[in-house]
Amino acid sequence: MGMTMAEKVLARASGQKRVKAGQYVTASVDRMMAHEAFASCFITLKRLGVNKLYDPDRVVIILDHYFPAPTVRMAQGHKLIRQAVEEFGIKNFLGHAGICHQAMVEGGHVLPGRLILATDSHTTTYGALGAASAGIGVTEMSYVLATGELWMQVPPTIRFDLTGKPVPGIMSKDIVLYIAGEFSTEIAQYRAIEFTGEVAKRMSLASRMTLSNMGVELGAKFAFFEADEKTIDYLKERTTETPSRFGPDPDAEYETEHSVDITALEPQVAVPHNPGNVKPVSEIGDQPVDQAFLGSCTNGRLEDLAVAAQILKGRRVNPGTRLLVTPASQKVMLDATRAGYVETFLEAGAHITPAGCGPCPGGHMGLLASDEVCISSTNRNFRGRMGSPESQLFLGSPATVAASAITGRITDPRQFWSETTLS
Repeated sequence: MGMTMAEKVLARASGQKRVKAGQYVTASVDRMMAHEAFASCFITLKRLGVNKLYDPDRVVIILDHYFPAPTVRMAQGHKLIRQAVEEFGIKNFLGHAGICHQAMVEGGHVLPGRLILATDSHTTTYGALGAASAGIGVTEMSYVLATGELWMQVPPTIRFDLTGKPVPGIMSKDIVLYIAGEFSTEIAQYRAIEFTGEVAKRMSLASRMTLSNMGVELGAKFAFFEADEKTIDYLKERTTETPSRFGPDPDAEYETEHSVDITALEPQVAVPHNPGNVKPVSEIGDQPVDQAFLGSCTNGRLEDLAVAAQILKGRRVNPGTRLLVTPASQKVMLDATRAGYVETFLEAGAHITPAGCGPCPGGHMGLLASDEVCISSTNRNFRGRMGSPESQLFLGSPATVAASAITGRITDPRQFWSETTLS
């Protein structure tokens, strides 16, 4: 019997020929990433008397959740992180390149078949490139930074076979929201997911990143796509290493397999206060929005901005709605500027913020007042996630966000669409 992608990664990382679901292993970690949580890791390590890291070259540090620093306390945290980077000899300090997950992928720090752990729950994003990636806490990360390894259980794997052809206006965000609504946010608790099928093969890497990113909202430990030629072509320009195709064995054994036909799928919206509380946009009714947010590690990439710009071109944001656009990285900001998307957003009345997490984690900028409503391209709509606990947060695709910004109400983007796009 062959192995799933999770089993193959953890077998290699633990120095074994094969492992199986349920087995406990001590795995060597190929890459560690931390954002602002690195300040806490540094304090923990110093308290324990650890003065050097296991391998500084495996570590990547990025400031993204609270940049620019919104408080003196956070500014002090950033200062401490820069001190720690210098003291530990960490070469891969990406500073404020943008959202950690986008910067990791753009910088060639994610390779197929590798084990990557980071201090952010949406680290599952890297599964889009065939990596086994997961978020861990400060205590675990401090241990990994000091030892280079971590004990874990090999997860069983669920397979989602994506079939059919999307109608105009459907994006990968609609697919993952549909899965969350149809199968629940508990479907993959401490399990790995493999997204397969013809739809998965047609998806761009950015589209795959959206599904892998929200794999954690389904409970997943890892959320994989097979690393194919698209993956290799993307990575060739970003790494000096030689990436290889990576996928499951043909005779791998899965816990369950589900077929998802997207042919008749309409745009999906998650309503407060759970990403699994999903309805087709046609069932939302007349829902005004005070704010529309386009960005995040889920949907702040160039193709997301391109879709929104296509809808907003020649139109204006509703006077009663504010549209915030936060590119996922400095590179995305630059590319969007060169492509004319930033100009389109500004002409439509949108506000562009610095590349980073923006209002998504609720730390600063773009927060919601009590009783305000936001339609967002982010991954979570928990109560108080983006401001007041009395606010309401709806989730949709970049297309739905852009369309809603124009009308001032949650809107089916297909009325603004002329071409089939799955992104």
